[in-house]
Amino acid sequence: MDVEAVADYVQHARSTIEAAPQMDEANTKAAVLQEFLTLLDWEIPTNTQLEYSVKAFGQTYKVDYALVLEGTPVAFLEAKGVDTPLNDDHEEQLSSYMSNKNVNYGILTNSEEYRFFQRRVTGSEVSVRRVGTADLEALGERRTLLEAYTKSDIESGAGREKLERINELREAQSKLKTQKDELAEDLVETFTERISGSISSLAESESKELIDRLIDEIDREIDSGRDGDDDAEPAETASDSQTDRGQNDHGAYRIAFLNGEEQIAEFSGDKQAETFVEAVDYLASTHSLISNIGGLPYIPGRKRPIVHNETSTEEAEMVQPRKITGGYYLETNLSSVQKRREIERFVSPYEFTVEFNRNW
Repeated sequence: MDVEAVADYVQHARSTIEAAPQMDEANTKAAVLQEFLTLLDWEIPTNTQLEYSVKAFGQTYKVDYALVLEGTPVAFLEAKGVDTPLNDDHEEQLSSYMSNKNVNYGILTNSEEYRFFQRRVTGSEVSVRRVGTADLEALGERRTLLEAYTKSDIESGAGREKLERINELREAQSKLKTQKDELAEDLVETFTERISGSISSLAESESKELIDRLIDEIDREIDSGRDGDDDAEPAETASDSQTDRGQNDHGAYRIAFLNGEEQIAEFSGDKQAETFVEAVDYLASTHSLISNIGGLPYIPGRKRPIVHNETSTEEAEMVQPRKITGGYYLETNLSSVQKRREIERFVSPYEFTVEFNRNW
């Protein structure tokens, strides 16, 4: 998928939303989401039908967009207004539509948040699972997920393969998280038996760090080929994730820097990217961030610079750069997990720590 096309969509959608943050469903569809469909190579009326009739819960409903190939719907997009936070009822609604019409792909969005679904058939069991989530700014880092819902990928079957790969990685990541201690013990046992018992204490620490790194690498693998998100959650925990979101700060993003128990700075807001920029700018202006990150461009394991004094290098350019103190540029086109990871890396040389609320 064209990186610039995704970046252009994100930029246009963000400016439209900021100009009218209380857009209802009709205006959101007209002003933002038709362009999203175009990004995925679906066109009205060529292969996209509006207000497609579906029976669910004993009644007939209208799906906002049915994406159609050879006269048959292959994906549903259910839209809500910018003024409507997504919730479990919306997910159940879309899942029912997909199940009743045997549609394998689904997207639920209010243009600020995007939730992607897949209908799966295993023997006699049919289920609809959320396979990924991204806020608007994170779409650029979820190109593989976006590609799976393009016309060409659905038509060729490549979309199904990509979603299955994502599902497998998420399930592996979930097992690594829940079985971390047990797996670390097994590794320690292997090392001590095959190498030497003298390394047992060191092996215990290193084994847990290895598992943590593997969990992070799975996120990167998903994005390149890691939401997110937000995204580093197993798809089957979608309802639990929504419950968590409803319990904290009404959707606000918060970053706090702490010296022991004393809070030395706090940044919060409804826009994830803005909070990220403010926190990094604070580190740059108050704590000499640039001199602590080991030179520019700052490229932590990627080709694309995250912090630089220009918006590009010979190899790659920033997608959504924001200017910070000192005339430097910060890449904001990162998933929530990546933004959090970068803040943690930035803070690691200092004596203080960082705290995030659960929305991150």
